Amino acid sequence: MPTRVTRILSDVHYGDRGSRVRALPALRPLFEGVDQLVLNGDTIDTRPSKVAGQSEALRAETLQFFRDAAPPVTFLTGNHDPDISALHTLDLADGRVFVTHGDILFEEIVPWGQDAATVRRRIREQLGELGPDRATRLEHRFTVFRRVAATIPQRHQSERDALKYTVGILADTVWPPTRFLHILRAWRNAPALAGTLTRRYRPKAGFVLIGHIHRPGFWRLPDGLIVINTGSYCPPLSGWVADLQDERLILRMVERRKGEFHPGRVIAEFSTAAPRP
Repeated sequence: MPTRVTRILSDVHYGDRGSRVRALPALRPLFEGVDQLVLNGDTIDTRPSKVAGQSEALRAETLQFFRDAAPPVTFLTGNHDPDISALHTLDLADGRVFVTHGDILFEEIVPWGQDAATVRRRIREQLGELGPDRATRLEHRFTVFRRVAATIPQRHQSERDALKYTVGILADTVWPPTRFLHILRAWRNAPALAGTLTRRYRPKAGFVLIGHIHRPGFWRLPDGLIVINTGSYCPPLSGWVADLQDERLILRMVERRKGEFHPGRVIAEFSTAAPRP
């Protein structure tokens, strides 16, 4: 019986001037030999744009492309595309692999963002309205996080002018310089936060796959849980793909060749057969 391959990637950010993916067909080499594709959030930006009709056109183009050019695809929501799907998580390999975008790890969604304080306040208010019992349930927390994310308008993400885009991204993510400290803190804390989330809501999982912070890597926590971040398609860091194949989870670099994206060298390989200690 042929081996089935499920490929997971995240943070394509198509439509953002900063994404390396300038045309969706450039992703086609990543579909070869794949039976199921999982896009783990921030594929596009569906939030309110200052350019009339831009988000709607981007959504239509993206959904049509993946219907026509890709194997069956599962879209998970991210903070940039909170309404692209009704799915916020995915359980694979009989529950041993837990997949979610990762923004729910942070009460500000984007701790380094210009809107962090506003987001934190809105999330706290809406969780408070749910009451202590409902606020602890993952499905309700996702409802709140996605509702709040949808209210935060695009900034540099919808800018088409190169100079204005550069100024905008600097203002949104780099200035003042203390924002970079928030990025470093998020990178440092994400694996432990992902571990806490997984132990609470998916205690049988041995792996959790996230994106969001754009830092590819994998971390084995003291209890054996492995946290994997598949990076992004925006500089300065790179993207990875994670392949589920038989009872293996294989991490590969994504390489850009002649404007197209290809699965590259194997970074790590894990067995998903054994339960976590």
